[in-house]
Amino acid sequence: MRILKTLLAASLAAFSLAAAAQSTWPDHPIALVVPFAAGGPTDVVARMIAIPMSKSLGQTVAVENAVGAGGTIAATKVARAKPDGYTIFLHHMGMSTAPALYKKLQFDPLKDFEYIGQVVDVPMTLLARKDFPAENFAELRDYLKTNGNKVSLANAGLGAVSHLCGLLFMSQMGVELTTVPFSGTGPAMNALLGKQVDLLCDQTTQTVPLIKSGRVKVFGVTVPNRLEVLPDVPTLDEQGLKGFEVKVWHGMYAPKGTPPQVIEKLNAALKVAMQDPDVKRRLTELSSDIAPMDKISPQGLKTQLESEINRWGPVIRKAGVYAD
Repeated sequence: MRILKTLLAASLAAFSLAAAAQSTWPDHPIALVVPFAAGGPTDVVARMIAIPMSKSLGQTVAVENAVGAGGTIAATKVARAKPDGYTIFLHHMGMSTAPALYKKLQFDPLKDFEYIGQVVDVPMTLLARKDFPAENFAELRDYLKTNGNKVSLANAGLGAVSHLCGLLFMSQMGVELTTVPFSGTGPAMNALLGKQVDLLCDQTTQTVPLIKSGRVKVFGVTVPNRLEVLPDVPTLDEQGLKGFEVKVWHGMYAPKGTPPQVIEKLNAALKVAMQDPDVKRRLTELSSDIAPMDKISPQGLKTQLESEINRWGPVIRKAGVYAD
């Protein structure tokens, strides 16, 4: 009986210490891990929201870039981090495509993380070099039916959103184009501008200025509704590719086992950040959409991730692309 009482007392003490730690959390800076290089679209979003999150939490949220392997190095690092709330993770839709793309994935997106909330969506546009023969989507469809294998479709590398957008486009169009991978979005866009490739699917954060200046042709946007910044550009859906939707959605995660009270505080800080006037203004300038409030939640992100894994897995496996 004495041993049982001792064990019970020890358990209660440990529980009290854990509860106390959670009640004072955070008491030192938080690392916000980003899987891509500084200056890229995801890094820009991370640094943008880190400032108001820091103010809400009373501690610095410091962006840490862990680059490589399509974001899987950073994801593995966070999955193995101590689940105390001091390491969190911002990643885009690559979290949903990694299971199908990588044969030896060192983490499970659905089992190794806690969900904090969805953050922001970035639409994409389907572009062509300025002197491409087709002038509109109807002409593009006809042209691809007879010249598909002669048409080059650039992307920013295996698993990049531009690559996935291209796979979905070919699948729904029922054509096989000649895909040309590059080492990033910059080189792919330079090749399009230099008329070395024919087509490219890319984020509005990069393409809107080029479209408005007439340096490229645009055949459609990849989200269900027309964009305020490009009101005259039809969606691919309204032009016949029913259900076509590709957007670069971002989510915030923590290691599995992070206490619910900590997740709740992180979620509250994220919601405050997404309502910050400066953040809203800057995201609007980048043609990006803040996720609806019901998606800036653990359940909202979980639902999004599950849905996207189910959606992209068949597309990737059908295309037969994978990375070791």
